[in-house]
Amino acid sequence: MKNIKLQFLPSNFYNWRRLLSKCLLFMTCIFLLATPSAFAGIKDDRYDGNLFVVYAGNGSLVPPKVKLAQSLKEHKPTFLFFYVDDSKDCKQYAIVVSQVQAFYGKVAEIIPVDVDTIPVKASYEPTEVGYYYTSGVPQVVVFDKSGKVVLNKKGQVPYEEIDDSFRNVFDLLPREKAPVLKQRSFNEFSSELSK
Repeated sequence: MKNIKLQFLPSNFYNWRRLLSKCLLFMTCIFLLATPSAFAGIKDDRYDGNLFVVYAGNGSLVPPKVKLAQSLKEHKPTFLFFYVDDSKDCKQYAIVVSQVQAFYGKVAEIIPVDVDTIPVKASYEPTEVGYYYTSGVPQVVVFDKSGKVVLNKKGQVPYEEIDDSFRNVFDLLPREKAPVLKQRSFNEFSSELSK
């Protein structure tokens, strides 16, 4: 069998196919180079998804299981966390909120509140989250069993300060007298960031 040419396709067909493949490759390169970067990270104020899912590995916090009114009515200790998804301070602080849930989530209500979802009103009732929001994120508010505010601070409040508030609410030993509790991390990303 010697060189056999396919006679049923014209030779210019192969040239068109080659030209078309080059055009497609060129268009793909232009598309990739012209597409703006959409990357966001823990150290910037860009939106890249719910901060609990992305940075704390804890999507179970959003949406919250109960509303503040229900929690206060049931006389449960409550932890409010005011945040926005596109704040680097809130992204970094999400890990602390997950820590609070890890230790107190079964005995207290953890209620994260996206401040963009608070309805704008002239005044709020003490059972509404807007009553406690003081225009700044992150902000944490801890309530005792009677609904009294025992901690209300803006900024990245250290876990130890929140823990001390809950220790007073639950009448637990101070941290320095209590045995150290160790818990395995459930998320590689948050365990790396918490070191």
